[in-house]
Amino acid sequence: MIVTDITAAELKQRLANNETPILLDVREPWEHEEQSIAGSQLIPLGTLPERISDLEEYKDQEILIHCRSGARSATAQAMLKQQGFTNVRNVLGGIIAYNEAK
Repeated sequence: MIVTDITAAELKQRLANNETPILLDVREPWEHEEQSIAGSQLIPLGTLPERISDLEEYKDQEILIHCRSGARSATAQAMLKQQGFTNVRNVLGGIIAYNEAK
């Protein structure tokens, strides 16, 4: 069974361990400019349907998706799963939780 969600603390720990996960930010460009997680790729949720092909090479790899609070990323997770992506994980609580994680 593939775990479908990841905590912000777990993501922060993985980044601290120099892991380089495929990290997708589905917020708006202005949100990404204000603050972003290093290495994240920006594809706003509203453009995801027409940009799914940009992620095709990662179809069977782990993709971690985040937004501000976890709602948009959960929607993006469902969209990608419907398109056959096999290991898509939502960052619970989004960047808000990431900022608070130890």
